[in-house]
Amino acid sequence: MTLLHQVSVLDQQAPGKSPARKFKFSQLALRLIGALAVLAQAEAAFAGICRADLPRKIDAIANGYTLDGANVGILIEDITPDTRTLYARQAQAKLVPASNVKLLTTAAALQALGPDFSIRTSVYGQLNAAIQDLYVVGRGDPTFTSYQINLLSSQLKQQGVRQVNSLTAVDNYFAGPVANPYWDEEDYRAGYGAAANSLILNRNELGFTAIPNGVGQPLSIVWDRPEFVRGWRIENNSRTVGGGSEFIDAGQTPGQKVMNVRGQLIAGTASENTSIALLDPGSYFAEQFQQSLSAYGLGNAAAQVTTTSLPDGLVELTAIQSPPLRAFIDPTNLYSVNIYAEAMLKALGRSIDPETSNAYTAGAAAVDSILTGLGVAPNSISVVDGSGLSRRNQVTPEAFVDTLQLMAKTANATTYRNSLAVAGRSGTLRNRMKGTLAEGRFQGKTGTLSGTYTLSGYLNPVNHPPLALSILVNDTEARARDVRSLIDQIITHAASLDDC
Repeated sequence: MTLLHQVSVLDQQAPGKSPARKFKFSQLALRLIGALAVLAQAEAAFAGICRADLPRKIDAIANGYTLDGANVGILIEDITPDTRTLYARQAQAKLVPASNVKLLTTAAALQALGPDFSIRTSVYGQLNAAIQDLYVVGRGDPTFTSYQINLLSSQLKQQGVRQVNSLTAVDNYFAGPVANPYWDEEDYRAGYGAAANSLILNRNELGFTAIPNGVGQPLSIVWDRPEFVRGWRIENNSRTVGGGSEFIDAGQTPGQKVMNVRGQLIAGTASENTSIALLDPGSYFAEQFQQSLSAYGLGNAAAQVTTTSLPDGLVELTAIQSPPLRAFIDPTNLYSVNIYAEAMLKALGRSIDPETSNAYTAGAAAVDSILTGLGVAPNSISVVDGSGLSRRNQVTPEAFVDTLQLMAKTANATTYRNSLAVAGRSGTLRNRMKGTLAEGRFQGKTGTLSGTYTLSGYLNPVNHPPLALSILVNDTEARARDVRSLIDQIITHAASLDDC
């Protein structure tokens, strides 16, 4: 029974209606007719596309954009037992994937470490001693915050510790460089590029707000959490301007508690919220723990950092366990949190090769071997980090589609897919493809570097089996919004596929 027929029946089944009730039913019918007309227009706007017609449609979309010599790789496959390829363009070309690398890192971590994997941060000392020389041992928990530090202090006090004479932060779980040597300087100085060491605190970043003032005046710089930056100093070389471009460039002076800020914002415009990376995160962790112990009345312990092993004869006094891996895979893919991905990569390397001298290289090798073992095409993945910040990462569209296809067949399929942003609804895709047929139907991972725009994920067309797809655009000088529009149109058209 159609909706219009239901309205007609409703009117017939109401004998003895007053003229007013008849008028109300007539109004209802008109409103429903109007709604059906809108739905019909929407369906017409997204007329179904047969599989054979999809390549022509995609080529027509691509030809409508000037991408200035861009290098483009695309692969679209359906997720069926016989895995049909619906569109391929440079599907086996190695391209810079940007943050799409997180799809590989999280897939490998789920498969090798398991969704229940968690990370323990421990405090060691002498058994039953009221006066302690404490050692805090980190194992790369990227979710660790000041709340957990205070929880450790509270637990120590409850266990009878009355004074801490010294505090040593043991920062040696991840061997090799703390910061990735293949990142640009502007990346590892910024909060989004904070390095993953063994003792991570508050994502190893310090947030602040830059506020424009009168033209010619410096910007006002306000720390997000002043209690976390005691003793820090700001060198403010910023200014407020009357017009032109806006930018903020900030970073820590190596070896000093100094933040250098330069840049400009236009008078009367919105403030800018951003952050810097801590260049010596182990020392920061030790200092913050020392301040917490002092606040709990456990003395003003001298704090230091070491990369040597624990002394003999110590016992674990207390510990904090991280949430399970499944919980922090969500922000990794949904909001593209880089430090979570970097910690995962190093944890993979440490797990696969506990004696490694470089957790980065061991982790990168682990991602390749784990996914190749799962069935991803050999020699299609070459990564040097877990987040995708490096331009030395080289991955084919085929590798991403293989990973998506294969993960859909594992016990971790739901956890993996649910970690992805939803078009028009959530995460880094919340403002993309709104009001299109792809809204709510596409789940994926975005990626952006200068001149590089990528998107890979799952699509549920209205009248077609689900799809796995990857679109990688490199080496373009086109505007970001134009490239994203191209990518989104391809996905939106694929969402209208008919099984014909």
